[in-house]
Amino acid sequence: MSGSQIALLGAIAGFTIYLGLPIGRLRNPAPRLRAGLNAVAIGILLFLFWDVLSAAWEPTDAALGDKHWGTAATGGLVLAAGLAAGLAGLVYYDRWTARRQTSAVVSSSDGPGAAAGTEPAPAPQSQAGSLAMMIAIGIGLHNFAEGLAIGNSAAKGEISLAVLLIIGFGLHNATEGFGIVAPLAAEGTRPSWISLALLGLIGGGPTFAGTLLGQHLVSDTLSIAFLGLAAGSILYVVIELLAVARRAALKELTTWMILVGLLLGFATDAVVTAAGV
Repeated sequence: MSGSQIALLGAIAGFTIYLGLPIGRLRNPAPRLRAGLNAVAIGILLFLFWDVLSAAWEPTDAALGDKHWGTAATGGLVLAAGLAAGLAGLVYYDRWTARRQTSAVVSSSDGPGAAAGTEPAPAPQSQAGSLAMMIAIGIGLHNFAEGLAIGNSAAKGEISLAVLLIIGFGLHNATEGFGIVAPLAAEGTRPSWISLALLGLIGGGPTFAGTLLGQHLVSDTLSIAFLGLAAGSILYVVIELLAVARRAALKELTTWMILVGLLLGFATDAVVTAAGV
């Protein structure tokens, strides 16, 4: 199988994320449906968090077993830095955007041209829209690492493994698309098709980019760094979605739907597990 064919299959694996995105176009979902969608997304993201951290820690764990202390220390530090950047970075980014929106509203209402009303304040981005974007970014970082795995396998001549990874990641990404738009459905926000296309590109496109790079660059350190970033960003989003679930005050439904999301994550990961990854 040629490199271009592997890259094409990697693109298909990434863009199956679009299969779950149209759920975000639901019109006025009922409160219980909103809460259920939000909870299933939490379950899927919890699975992804575990899956990403397991993959990121594996090289360090192997180095410790072989008593390669320098390699283990490097892997651990890279993972810690990635986690910190992904988690704390989104916290500060969210705070920065909130301050920017507040200052924009204040300046437009109190500024010299406020009385004339010629420069209305820009509408602040909804919390659901911000969450959907953050989920897409976190999943995109995760999918970039998946693309690296596909490309690395092809570069090592393990074509059957690369194909199995493509199938498994493709199935997995279909559920990730649902996770991206769940906050929008939970809030009752109906995104445009252009917005969904952009979210899908951010979340799924990196699989293709990672596949291209992975065929020419085999690096555990690079993979650990991106997996750490993904894990940190996914953890931040889970914390935010749990706050949304608490406001819904539907504890039993939320609990069962989180379990459904977790099981769905394990089910779609079965092919990858069978490949020995």
